[in-house]
This record gives sequence, structure tokens and C-alpha cells, in this order.
Amino acid sequence: MKNLKSQSGLNSIWTDSLVHNLRPDSNALVDHLMTVHQKHTGFTEECASSCRDETGRNSYEWLAELVPVNESLRVLDLACGSGLLLKILFERNKNLNLRGLDMCPEELELAGSRLKNSRVNLIKSKAQNLTAINDNSIDIVLCHWALTLMDPIAPVLNEVRRVLTSRGRFAALVDGPMNAAPGYLDVHNLIYSYAQEEIPGYGEIDLGDSRIRGRESLSNLVHKTFPEANITIETNVVTIEGPVNQVSEIAAGFFYAAFVLKPEKRKLMISSLSKILTISKDSTDAERQGRFSMPINRLLVELI
Repeated sequence: MKNLKSQSGLNSIWTDSLVHNLRPDSNALVDHLMTVHQKHTGFTEECASSCRDETGRNSYEWLAELVPVNESLRVLDLACGSGLLLKILFERNKNLNLRGLDMCPEELELAGSRLKNSRVNLIKSKAQNLTAINDNSIDIVLCHWALTLMDPIAPVLNEVRRVLTSRGRFAALVDGPMNAAPGYLDVHNLIYSYAQEEIPGYGEIDLGDSRIRGRESLSNLVHKTFPEANITIETNVVTIEGPVNQVSEIAAGFFYAAFVLKPEKRKLMISSLSKILTISKDSTDAERQGRFSMPINRLLVELI
């Protein structure tokens, strides 16, 4: 896993398009995501596994809870990344038939090393193309924090519907409403303000489909592909506390916007972020503690 502190500014077809006032297309999005994950393989895991809700669960564990622990089911982790969700599932129920799919070979290599004794089948492909998986062959499809980054999204949902069994389930962990977690909007706005100093157009065009980020728009979108399914969306908040500089680094790691910053600009951003995340104002710099809270939504689609 690469150290986020040592990152340099990131250039991709996506960022180059924004710099030249062009609208990046889906190919530019893929190039941008691949560039981030190739340079910072495993960063999603480092960030997401650190934040926990009131019951002690991180977002991977909250999503994994939807898979029964005593049944022999076929489960697909869509955009599996470095394989942490698959590892959690395997350790909870070794009778599961697990598959992981991701488009980034570096992430799959990390997942493979983690899962080498688990019999998990790893597949290199985009989520819009699940041709390696037969119709009606998967009981549960999971997707941890990647649905928001997929564009076009309709082919993804259509493919999920195709591979699911008649009583299958699809569950995804996505961004929650910004106002659900105290201070989250301030963190978001600060990081984006620094990104916009580097690339003025950054943030005007979403990475992925913006409909995934709203409860009503997500429900409506999913309903088009799964018109007769039960669809539920739950909101949760995960938090990390610790030395404020460490918390700030982890918080910044949740935002793709932070990756476009050059080293000196990123250092200034982390310093500013530390100020708004500090919860122990009277302590010395070495002892100063910070807290970062993040809203998450869990989508569950149950075919009936």
C-alpha cells in the first residue's frame, strides 16, 4: 500500500480536459480512476477501514452484514479493489462461492495476494461488462463505494440484473447526505477549494453519475432496472478520532479531489484541514486530537 503523504500532483485525461475547459467523457473517467488506483493502490481500504459507526463497524463490515453467515451462496464483489470486503466475507463464511471483479490490475494483484488461500475467483473487467459471469448465476452482488464512480451507470445495473438469480440481492455502499455527519460539508468544501485553485473547473462535473449521490434520485434510478424489487436506503455515519494530522491525512484520502494537488499545495490543505478537525484546542501540537465524520448510505435491492 502506498503512502498517501508522498503523493505528487496527478495528471490524467480527465484533469487535462478540465484544464482546457473541455467536458471529459467516460473514457477520460476510466483513465482518471485507473491513474489514481495505479499510483495509490489500496488507498480506499486504508481510508474506509479506519472510520467506524457507533457500534464499531466500518463500511465494509456494514455491507458484509447483508450476506448470511450460514448459507452456501454465490457472491460477487463488484469493483472489489484490494479485496478487503472479500476477505471479510471469506472469514465470516468459508462456504461462500466468492468472486471479485475490478478493472485495475494493480488492485487485483493486491487482492490476489491477500486472498491466495481463499479460492476466491478474481476477474479483470469493467462493471459495464460482466460477460465472464453467466445469467442468473449470482445470489448476491455487493459494491463498496464504487457505484458513484461508474459512468455510464445504466449498463452496470442491467448487468447486475442479468447475473442475479430470481431471488437475488444487490447491495451497494455509497455517499450519504452531506448534512448527516457534523462538519463533513466543511471538509468537502475545503478540499475542493484547494483542488479548484489547481484546476478551476474541478467539481463542476462529477466523477460518475450524480444520481447515485441522492437518496431519491438513486432510488428512482435503480427502480428503472429493478421495477418489482424491494428497494431500501439506510443512512449511517462513520467516524475516526486520533492525532489530528493522521486524521486529516485519512480524511483527505476519501476525496479524489485531494489527489490532483501538488505536494506543496497538499501540505497546505492538510494544515488547513487539521485546524477544522481539531477537537482538543488547548493541547500542544504533538498531543492535538482530531475527529472526522462521514455520511454513508447502504442501498439494498431485493428481487421478489
